Amino acid sequence: MSQSAVNTAAVPGIKDMLARLISLPSISSASPNWDHSNEAVVRVLAEWLEPLGFQIEILAVPGMPGKYNLIATLGSGSGGLVLSGHTDTVPFDDKRWQSDPFTLTERDNRWYGLGTCDMKGFFALAIEAAREFAGQDLKEPLIILATADEESSMNGARALAEAGKPKGRYAVIGEPTSLKPVRMHKGIMMERLKFEGQSGHSSNPALGRNAIEGMHEALTELINLRSQWQEQYRNPNFEVQVPTLNPGCIHGGDNPNRICGECELHFDLRPLPGMNMESLRQTILSTLRPVAERRELSMVFEPLFDGVPPFETPADAALVRACEKLTGHTAHAVAFATEAPWLQKLGLETLVMGPGSIDQAHQPDEFLELSQLEPTVRILKGLIRQFCL
Repeated sequence: MSQSAVNTAAVPGIKDMLARLISLPSISSASPNWDHSNEAVVRVLAEWLEPLGFQIEILAVPGMPGKYNLIATLGSGSGGLVLSGHTDTVPFDDKRWQSDPFTLTERDNRWYGLGTCDMKGFFALAIEAAREFAGQDLKEPLIILATADEESSMNGARALAEAGKPKGRYAVIGEPTSLKPVRMHKGIMMERLKFEGQSGHSSNPALGRNAIEGMHEALTELINLRSQWQEQYRNPNFEVQVPTLNPGCIHGGDNPNRICGECELHFDLRPLPGMNMESLRQTILSTLRPVAERRELSMVFEPLFDGVPPFETPADAALVRACEKLTGHTAHAVAFATEAPWLQKLGLETLVMGPGSIDQAHQPDEFLELSQLEPTVRILKGLIRQFCL
């Protein structure tokens, strides 16, 4: 469809759009019992964007049947603005909801439903903002990007980075930040360490090689590494200014009178911007391998998932300054992770900002305040004017 052939009447209003999006289950989860395709959400977004003149590209996520990314482009050029969001939601416990999670319900000046703030509401508001520019001669393109599986694997954004698309200059990810710009967040690493020794009768330690004792020494080394990293790295923009390492769960052995033959630890590491995840893993590996060798234990050290790198956009970046001016808020740092690192890999100057509060995300009775609607549309229109006209 040509850019001038637009039909804004074919696009519903904000409430009707959000009601439709909420009604379409698109849960992503590592558990097959919960996991859904997001194709229906992507197709509906395309159905609304195409009449406005957007060129539609729907991309299957490699190796993930039923998972799709959407790139919708209005106009052409090498720069422009990307408005990005994820189409999936987290699982839910319907017994803790006061209303149907898949029905948009209005009460107390709020819209309730699964994904209202995290983050299907952003798509409805972004499309409403884009409606004004349908048919206009944009100097740089406006791109609406919808990704798969942010809540579980982030493989949708990862696939886009590997494919080298979309092309653009600036990107706003509409995660719920109460419309306050976010220019940095920590990374997430979740790691698995397993020691295997030799079981035997506890009356004679020489009969075995105790994996729990090896893990005790490994834990001491990990805590020492944590202390070193916290002395070396600090960022006052974060509430917790240092990188954290949390030994989250540990399992080993089967009986008090047996030498423990196997012990496994899972731990979480949150690196600051400027810390490289692969370098951290190599440091951990080189520190722990001598423990295993000295105690004659076999060792497995591997990620539980690929992780999310830390993210930072400079305080003086054009997009940061624009969002600060439009919102009246100074860009800040948050503890939660987003798809921002992969958009940065595409060369996009990236910022996180959207309606709703992260406090409502992943909660029963998730909601979006009605007072957030008009400001979101106004701010997004301001960004489109600045970076596309």
